[in-house]
Amino acid sequence: MMSGLALVGHNEVALVKRSIPEPGPRDAVVRTTASMMCPTDVHTTAGAMAVPLGRILGHESVGIIHRVGTAVERFREGERVASSAVTPCGRCDFCQRGTNQCGGGLGGYKYTAQQDGTLAEYFVVPDADHNLARIPAEISDEEALYATDSLNTGLAAAEQAAIPLGGTVAVFAQGAVGLAATMGARLLGAGMIITTATRPLNSRLSARFGSDLVINPRHEDPINRIREVVGELGVDVAIEALGTHETFEQCVRATKASGTVVNAGYHGQHSTAPLPVPLVAFGYGMGGKVIRGILCPGGGERLARLFRLMANKRIDPTPMTTHRFDFGDAVKAFNTMATRADGIIKPLIAY
Repeated sequence: MMSGLALVGHNEVALVKRSIPEPGPRDAVVRTTASMMCPTDVHTTAGAMAVPLGRILGHESVGIIHRVGTAVERFREGERVASSAVTPCGRCDFCQRGTNQCGGGLGGYKYTAQQDGTLAEYFVVPDADHNLARIPAEISDEEALYATDSLNTGLAAAEQAAIPLGGTVAVFAQGAVGLAATMGARLLGAGMIITTATRPLNSRLSARFGSDLVINPRHEDPINRIREVVGELGVDVAIEALGTHETFEQCVRATKASGTVVNAGYHGQHSTAPLPVPLVAFGYGMGGKVIRGILCPGGGERLARLFRLMANKRIDPTPMTTHRFDFGDAVKAFNTMATRADGIIKPLIAY
């Protein structure tokens, strides 16, 4: 038997007992050694995503391969591995075209949405040959965990923004994904990075990770301040990293004509409301602005590249780890995340 953190009611989670899962032919079962939690888990428990009661939560875990399916060729029991939060099959038409929308919109997001998640002592990695990556010896479990989602997503936002060398970038919100996007913008050669943050620690980390100006939107209007700094035309790129209507609109308004807006935030708390686009700022649909919505990239090759960045000290996401828990305190960890108590950004959970 094993334990897992499951949805047991509206905004309610608990540790539950389950049998250790068996792998399908293409799958692997991983014995978990460390996990992190994500605001998406919180939104799910609040009803943003329809999942059955009893479903195990989580999509950020690493561990040791416990068992592999009969068709798995590239991995063996005992190897230390990670998988992305998004686990595409690697075979369907969408995957063959190089997208993460496996089988259709958000289809690659399987943990919690389609199967039990990874906040458990054991979890199943679907299509293991495509989705697993070996963790190099010089990479800690903590570092590897960031590659599974928040770092991966934030860097992908910066990549999809097509930041021109020396260009101007605004990142709205500096949670884990926004901080990773700030790292990515610096890594990709942005000439000016402007961010928004309301919490002191997040502001300090934003500056540490590459922001040239951190704006507190509670104290001043971010659009006016951005235009004071870069000019009335706005920034080349804006990245939405919170998942609110307000920050999305601000991204469109802050971006110059023919600029790019990348949405990396999860708008689950507004799942029944349309996402508004400010038409004047959008040029009434003719301003040349590009809006892209991204999903955390999947696949073992992607993880291997992120591990390389960390191993060679190009980036270090671990200052975002603000709290540490044992798995027996997973409910406490979740509630701390849900209430954003004690300045939490990312909690590390050890098994």
